[in-house]
Amino acid sequence: MQIELIILFFVVAFVYSSVGFGGGSSYLAILAMWSLDYQMLRLMALICNIVVVTGGSFLYWRNGYLKWKKIVPLILLSIPAAFLGGYLRLTETTYFILLGITLFFAAIALWFKRTENEEIVNGEKMKPISSGFIGGGIGFLSGLVGIGGGIFLSPTLHLMNWDKAKVIAATASFFILVNSIAGITGQLQHVSFNELNFPLIGGLIIAVFLGGQLGSRIGIVKFDPLILRRVTAVLVLLVSLRIFWKYIAI
Repeated sequence: MQIELIILFFVVAFVYSSVGFGGGSSYLAILAMWSLDYQMLRLMALICNIVVVTGGSFLYWRNGYLKWKKIVPLILLSIPAAFLGGYLRLTETTYFILLGITLFFAAIALWFKRTENEEIVNGEKMKPISSGFIGGGIGFLSGLVGIGGGIFLSPTLHLMNWDKAKVIAATASFFILVNSIAGITGQLQHVSFNELNFPLIGGLIIAVFLGGQLGSRIGIVKFDPLILRRVTAVLVLLVSLRIFWKYIAI
């Protein structure tokens, strides 16, 4: 089981990091297929998120794609909201139903995400209060479910013509980083380190670090990103439907 998970996490980290994502939704989709403690799922996904997007955020910053004046309003409310989401305790059924809904919409967001070559000319100026509400809402969901939120933030910013694709990818990467840290901080108020499966988490960290570093540096230059993204969207959708069948179907 561990070898299969490690390989899958490496592939997910490689694909997602190339477009500024951490891969949290797909990590959760994969983990949901195994019989693991549901309380550990979001914690493990967020840990892997941090490993992937830390390197990506640094590379985006070094290349000048992080526009702090536009990023700060997005994360001001998202950080405490992600902490609150991570702090809240959910029953197993409630968590998986919420996860299924999140994965369903994540699949739609992946399917319709704008590609890198669909650049815009002028970025849209978003009011700070609007940025705060958008960031706060996505941040709360991020901590609650165990994703970084980039998979929802990125298409939202694209639809608003917020900025160029690489700037949005950089923003999503940093957004995932701070929200994942906040979400984990909230979760650790209830979860003890003694409950963690360190051998498994260690293997996954190594896998996503290598995949994330590779994806952040070379992108998916030899593959069609649209096909890869839509294949991933279909797989995430199937997992969401499987969760619905298990926890909602009577």
